[in-house]
Amino acid sequence: MNILGVIPARFASSRFPGKPLADIKGKPMIQRVYAQCQQAHSLNKIVVATDDLRIFEAVLAFGGEAVMTSADHQSGTDRCREALQKQNSVFDAVVNIQGDEPTIHPEQIDQLAELLQKQKFEIATLAHPVSDETELFNPNVVKVVCSEQGKALYFSRSPIPYVRGAAEADWLKHFHYLRHVGMYAYLTPVLEQIAGLALSPLEKAESLEQLRWLENGYNIGVGITHQLNTGVDTPEDLEKIRNFF
Repeated sequence: MNILGVIPARFASSRFPGKPLADIKGKPMIQRVYAQCQQAHSLNKIVVATDDLRIFEAVLAFGGEAVMTSADHQSGTDRCREALQKQNSVFDAVVNIQGDEPTIHPEQIDQLAELLQKQKFEIATLAHPVSDETELFNPNVVKVVCSEQGKALYFSRSPIPYVRGAAEADWLKHFHYLRHVGMYAYLTPVLEQIAGLALSPLEKAESLEQLRWLENGYNIGVGITHQLNTGVDTPEDLEKIRNFF
């Protein structure tokens, strides 16, 4: 399977403008992410998809590959599709890699690729076991429930499922909850299709793009990972990452 890794990277950010170019021990964050992706065994090519010339030039400066994409995209999925369309080679699948996670584990990228190739899912993503009650009831932490075959049944900002007859403080004792990890891999024809779908009712309700795909009948495979990546959303997060490196 010929797989393209795409790292969407926007300059504009309400909480942290210019985030992809933030310095982490002498290198821009986007370079740190790119280097982690290079360690994955499943990617045949890696490209940064950006809407800003400064990011584009920074990627070329460290020897990476980048493509300019529209500033009007509403999601990383849309940006991935345009990046795919601008390639001269044919790819069977695309992995969408978060541009603000410089500690991303290469093994997770390979795990996503395996879900597409061996398990025959149309879309693949990851989930991590929830072990903390605060995490379980935090609406910013997306939860997912799966079938016995590892197929996503639903994603929600609420803790799902509801445990009837038990106090909320005891829910973790009754069910193995899963936290969604926001990485995706798509078969190429599927990426072309889902990027053109209209907003769906469930997506509007929960503000979760992946619900649009479920509502339209696409199967999403969920792999379990025991590694959590540290994302950078604010300048404070950046300081923590610098300490890591």
